[in-house]
Amino acid sequence: MSAPLSIQTQFPLQSLNTFGIAATARAYLRVTKKEQLLGVYADGAWATLPKLVLGGGSNVLLTRDFDGMVLHIALDGKELIGGDETHHFVRAAAGENWHQFVQWTIAQGVGGLENLSLIPGTVGAAPIQNIGAYGLEIKDVFHSVTVFDPASGETRVMDAAACRFAYRDSVFKHEGSALIILDVTFALPKQWTPNLRYAELAAEPDLTSPRKIADAVIAIRSRKLPDPAVIGNAGSFFKNPVVPGAQCAALLERFPNLVHHAQPDGTEKLAAGWLIDQCGWKGKNLGAAGVYPKQALVLVNNGGATGADVVALAKAIQADVQARYGVLLEPEPVFI
Repeated sequence: MSAPLSIQTQFPLQSLNTFGIAATARAYLRVTKKEQLLGVYADGAWATLPKLVLGGGSNVLLTRDFDGMVLHIALDGKELIGGDETHHFVRAAAGENWHQFVQWTIAQGVGGLENLSLIPGTVGAAPIQNIGAYGLEIKDVFHSVTVFDPASGETRVMDAAACRFAYRDSVFKHEGSALIILDVTFALPKQWTPNLRYAELAAEPDLTSPRKIADAVIAIRSRKLPDPAVIGNAGSFFKNPVVPGAQCAALLERFPNLVHHAQPDGTEKLAAGWLIDQCGWKGKNLGAAGVYPKQALVLVNNGGATGADVVALAKAIQADVQARYGVLLEPEPVFI
């Protein structure tokens, strides 16, 4: 039996996106039970409307009102569910706050997620973007995900191979984009060792426990990145571009200080923030949108910015970086 649907119309979305962009949805449903999803897709009045699935709204840029239904995933719950010889298995519902979940795992005595502390958003969004920071990506600690398939009305479990994780990418950004994530299970090591691959983190003293690493990551992120509750933003706005080794070598001849990181396949990952900074954009504004003075990779809403304002700023930055370095920066947030 379907759960009752408390659907609201002409719903304001400004508080549901970390950019703080004002927009309205034609219809809105706060999803606290899977049965509500079954009800929506079984109801002829709502089933045909375009759907936008929102969690914490930390990876979207609203460029217009949404003429469809927002499904706001607020499923909650988290638990240790056992493990195998080498890993603890920890499951969290898609609507759980990501940072709070990470801190909870540490409080349970389970390490492995601490490098991903203070990333905004929800657990359900983490695999979609294959979020990563400070030497760790979701794919490194992922076990499985439970998804709802609107096309069939069925629920199924997908393993890491089925998710096709890549740099800031997964199947959920491609042919699996209609799937709705219900919960995520992580495989966290029983024999914990500190992940200090990120140079800025490795420079910190006495990182001998998950708690100490989490505290260090929180301190570093707080120094460099704006709090979305204070200044509207979606974190890193552009992906770090990956270029062929030969292209990087040619760039190094012209720009010896180019920040680059060799990849296992022979490609080179460039630092998007460095490229933007070198083009003079750090701390600059274009209308009500701007580039954060402490981190050129972060675009901000200085107050009253529209999605169009942010898009115009992003395009101007892309044009300058491409003109100078021949590299096209790709945005991380999904444009709606």
